[in-house]
Amino acid sequence: MSGITPSQTVGPFFAYGLTPGKDYEWNDAFSNNLVTSDVSGEKIRIEGTVYDGDGKPIPDSMIEIWQADAAGRYAHPGDTRGLPNTSFRGFGRCGADKDGRYGFETVKPGAVPGPNGAAQAPHVMLAIFARGMLRQSYTRIYFADEARNGADPILALVPAERRDTLIARRETRDGKPVYRFDIRMQGDGETVFFEV
Repeated sequence: MSGITPSQTVGPFFAYGLTPGKDYEWNDAFSNNLVTSDVSGEKIRIEGTVYDGDGKPIPDSMIEIWQADAAGRYAHPGDTRGLPNTSFRGFGRCGADKDGRYGFETVKPGAVPGPNGAAQAPHVMLAIFARGMLRQSYTRIYFADEARNGADPILALVPAERRDTLIARRETRDGKPVYRFDIRMQGDGETVFFEV
C-alpha cells in the first residue's frame, strides 16, 4: 500500500470551525470578539502573528482563547465565587490570516485563584492549532503592565530567561489599548508551552 493515510495527514481542517453563519450551518457560539454590550472592565485588543520554526508566518493556524472576566470570574459552573453580572463567556476563536496574523477584542481579565490559594496575575489562556500538529499547544498571555506578574505562581515555574515569551506588550492605537503577543512555535525565541 502506498500513499498517505488519513492518520498521517495533518490539517489544516479549520474552515468548518471558523465560519459560523457563513458557508456552513453553525451556531454562532464563538468569535474573535468576546466583548458583550453589558461587560465591565477595560476593553482591549490582543493581536499578534504565529510563526513556524523558520520564522515564517503560519497562515493556516487557529487560536482559541479562554479567560476570566475583569473581576477574575470564569463563565463556568465550576467557578462558585459568584456569578458574573454579564453575558461575557470568556471564550473566543479565530484563524490566522494569510500573513499569520490573529486578533481578539476582549476585556483585560482580573486576577484568579491559583494553586494553594495564591492569586495568579491576570492572564489569558491559549490553545494553538496548526499544520503538522497532531495536538494543540497551550500557552498563556501575561500583560507587561501588570504588577502582579512577579508573584504569579505559574509564571514563577518558567525559567527567568524564557518568561518574556509569555508577556504581551501594550501599545495604544487610535486611543485604544492593544496588546501585542507573537507566538513562535519553534526556534529562536520559542514561546513557552505548557502540558495540560
